[in-house]
Amino acid sequence: MRKPSSVLVQSGTDQWLVDGGHMDLCQRFAPGTLSGILQTHYHADHAQGLLHLRWGVDMRISVHGPFDEAGFADLYRHPGILDFSQPFSAFETRQLGEKLQVTALPLVHSKPCFGYLFEEEDGKIAYLTDTVGLGDDTYAWLQKQSLDYCIVDCSHPPRETPPRNHNDLNTALKMCDGLAIGTLLLTHIGHEMDNWLMNHPDSLPENVKVARDGQILTV
Repeated sequence: MRKPSSVLVQSGTDQWLVDGGHMDLCQRFAPGTLSGILQTHYHADHAQGLLHLRWGVDMRISVHGPFDEAGFADLYRHPGILDFSQPFSAFETRQLGEKLQVTALPLVHSKPCFGYLFEEEDGKIAYLTDTVGLGDDTYAWLQKQSLDYCIVDCSHPPRETPPRNHNDLNTALKMCDGLAIGTLLLTHIGHEMDNWLMNHPDSLPENVKVARDGQILTV
């Protein structure tokens, strides 16, 4: 069984969590070890772990993400140690720590949603979930980048009808066509997509891989 989609970005001694969907965040991260959190959006499978994490004491954890008036559950009314006061704007770039630059990239989803470009001197990684395709502005922006890795939503196997909210394999590949990507990694894999991959083990282009839980990428 795949766990909720999430990544941990390490830059020097800093650790930035992308999406708080795991329910055991308090066990995964000792107090003071998270530099901050970047939310792609506030659907339950990406934010539910924040309901527990917020009840820490004697610290503040900044949560960067899109402006979403509703947020998730009662997180805004009772944020605890979480600070939601500085949402990203579209295509805004922030310096996080000494070396890491992060740019918020608008995605196509049923809630306000950002993907992120993570950039250091040695390389670039784009994280693009949840989405169905890319908007013109985001695609044009990414065309100017040379990406070591691009991690992309691919919830569904190839289908004849256009998907909603999440990519099928056809849409995931099409949205990255024309972008300079070293390795394309598929994530947010649904059960039907997992089954399709098991039955079609040699179907992906050479530079396209399926991401797995616990996988480590280095740039």
